Order: sequence, then structure tokens, then C-alpha cells
Amino acid sequence: MAGGGAVTFRLCFHGAESTGKSVLADKLQRELGLPWVPEYGRTYCEERGTDLTMDDLLAIAEGHEAAVRAAESAKPALLILDTDPLMTAAWAQMLFGHVPDALLAYPKADLYLLFEPDVPWIDDGTRFFGKSPLRTRFAALAEEMLLRAEVPWRRISGSWDEREAQVRAELVRITQQCGT
Repeated sequence: MAGGGAVTFRLCFHGAESTGKSVLADKLQRELGLPWVPEYGRTYCEERGTDLTMDDLLAIAEGHEAAVRAAESAKPALLILDTDPLMTAAWAQMLFGHVPDALLAYPKADLYLLFEPDVPWIDDGTRFFGKSPLRTRFAALAEEMLLRAEVPWRRISGSWDEREAQVRAELVRITQQCGT
């Protein structure tokens, strides 16, 4: 992990909408002081609306990666990413039926935590796929992108409390493994 010029460990929260990624990332930042990069796509949609084109998805991926680079400039040992371009790739597949190579070319996280859609869906005004068949398909596409990119990942599931406990256990494992 980073510190003294070393590379930052990127931990990405990945998965379908309304699975607790943003809420948990924010909580970990507030309670543990862990730096995180919020989901840029949410901000983008709040500012521009949710009638997305492929160009919008490419802009979301670039905006998110720019935010990651800015956060990494502080050289944190660990950086939590609330999604990344691999999740944008899942959006591209879901909305348009294909994934541009550009979405798969961005730097990858060191570890992805795939949040399962086994908790209630909550509409926040920017979410699309709350109905069961669509939510299930979108979750499968999120997992497919991890497999396609051949990145390391672990599944996070269960109740809100169980999810938090699993993520906190991963944080302990990561810090022990990296010696911070």
C-alpha cells in the first residue's frame, strides 16, 4: 500500500444499484477516515439527467478516473472506489448491448468487492433497474465484467450489517497483507 511514494491500493465497490456501495463507502470514510472516490455517474446523472447515450457513459468513465487520479495524488495507502469504469462497462452492455474497448482499458482496482442484489432496492431518482428480472440481469452483467477483465474479486452479500462486517473484514485483511 501507499505511503512514502508507494502505489495506492485501489479497493472498488462494484455491483448493481441499491446494494449499499455508496452508503457503506461514505460510512467508512466518516468512521475510519478512509479516502474514497464517490460514484461519478450519480453526480453526472443528477446534473444532466438519466437519458444516457454511449458518449455519456464514456464521459462518466473518464470523469470517474480523473477523480481517482486526483484522490491518488495525496498518496493514500488505501483508496475506496465507489464503482469504476468496469461498472460503466456493465451499464453499456445493459443499455446498449455492447461494451466499447475504451471502458475496459482503464486501470483496474487491486480488489473488487461485488455487492449482491439480495437487499431491498431503494429508488433515489437516478436508478434504473429495480424490478427483479432487470436487477438480476444487471447484477449478472456486473459480475461478467469482473470475469471478462480477469480481476481479483470477492462477493459481498447478506443483510446490511452482514455486508458491512464482510467489508470491514476485507479491510483488515488488506491492511495486514500490505503491512499498514
